[in-house]
Amino acid sequence: MFDKRDKIGVRSMRKEVIKINNKVLHMAAYILLFVGGLNWGLVGLFKLDLVDLIFGGLPILAKLVYVLVGVSAVYLAATHRGYCKYCGSK
Repeated sequence: MFDKRDKIGVRSMRKEVIKINNKVLHMAAYILLFVGGLNWGLVGLFKLDLVDLIFGGLPILAKLVYVLVGVSAVYLAATHRGYCKYCGSK
């Protein structure tokens, strides 16, 4: 039913989808890491917890944001070499 060219086309499409998903995941993690860094800077300078200020009425959401920031930091630390033009292998 399918010939070899169709299988090759499906494989290349899968690779593109995986590449796009990795980029989306990387950008989401980067944004969360930025939010976490900004929040800690505000806590250090002004004792202002921005996450708590925004989600103060919903502590479970604030906790979720903190957990996501932590997971993002671990993810970016683990995958940094593959994305960084300075640390990546050349």
